[in-house]
Amino acid sequence: MSFSRGPKQPIPEVETNVWSCTSDDCAGWMRESFSFNKEPECPLCQSSMEREVRVLPELQD
Repeated sequence: MSFSRGPKQPIPEVETNVWSCTSDDCAGWMRESFSFNKEPECPLCQSSMEREVRVLPELQD
């Protein structure tokens, strides 16, 4: 039995608002839509975070 997956559909990328860690030693970030706080702390190092825009794969609901 063999499985053919065929060509994969490319996932469209879109500009996405994210929170990015301000610490130089941390690469933490999260999508703004996944944050529960108005101004979240980094979940990895607890530093402050700032808004930025990244081009990321679009999430499907």
